[in-house]
Amino acid sequence: MMTSQDTTAAPAAQPMIRSDAVRLFAGFAGLGAAAVNLAISSSLFAAAGPAFPGRTAGAAAELLWGAALLAWTFAGLSKGRFPLPRSSALLLPASAAGHVAALVLGAGSGLAGLGISHLAALLLTLMIIAATSWLGRSPTALGRSSPGVAGGRARASGPVLPGGSGQNTAARLGAGRLLAAAFAGALLVAAVTTPGLAASTAGQYAVPHGEHTGGHHTP
Repeated sequence: MMTSQDTTAAPAAQPMIRSDAVRLFAGFAGLGAAAVNLAISSSLFAAAGPAFPGRTAGAAAELLWGAALLAWTFAGLSKGRFPLPRSSALLLPASAAGHVAALVLGAGSGLAGLGISHLAALLLTLMIIAATSWLGRSPTALGRSSPGVAGGRARASGPVLPGGSGQNTAARLGAGRLLAAAFAGALLVAAVTTPGLAASTAGQYAVPHGEHTGGHHTP
C-alpha cells in the first residue's frame, strides 16, 4: 500500500521529469542547429562563382555562431541549466531573424539551394527558444522548487518500505516518461536537421558508404 509520503512523492517528481525532458529537447535542438549553421558556413566558404556581397562575412558569422551554439549547448547539458540566459534570449531571436532574411534574399544570390538549410536552422532555433522559454518560467527548472516539491523529492529518495513501495513505481514511471520524451524529441530534431545538412555542400557530395569507388570498396 502507498503511504501519504508516496502520494506526495509521485506528483512532485513529475515537474522535474518534464523539466529534464524539455532540457534534453533544447539540447538536441541546439546540437542540430549548431551542425546546420556550421554546414551553411562551409557551403558559403566553398561556393563557386563570383562572391555576392557579404558572402564571406555571412560565412564567418555562421561559423562563429555555430561554434558558440555548440559550446552553449554542451555547457547547458553538462551543468543542468543553460548559461547566459539574457544573452541567449537576445541572440537566438536574432539568429532566427537572420535565417528568415537569408530565405527571403537568398533566391538571387546563387545559393538558393541553401534555403532548406536555412529553413531547418530556423525551425531548430525556434525549438530552442520555445524550450528555453518554458524552462525560464518553470520554478523547478531554475532550482526554485517549492518546499512541497523539495520535500517530495527528499521523500521519494528515501528508503524502500517493506513489502514494496509506490516510490520505486513512481521512479520507474518517471524514467520511462523521460526516455520516451527524449526519444520523441530526438526523432523530431533529426527529422529537421537531416534535410538541412543534406542541402549543404557537404551533404550534396556525400554518398552512401557502399557506393564509394576505388580503394578497398571496389570489387
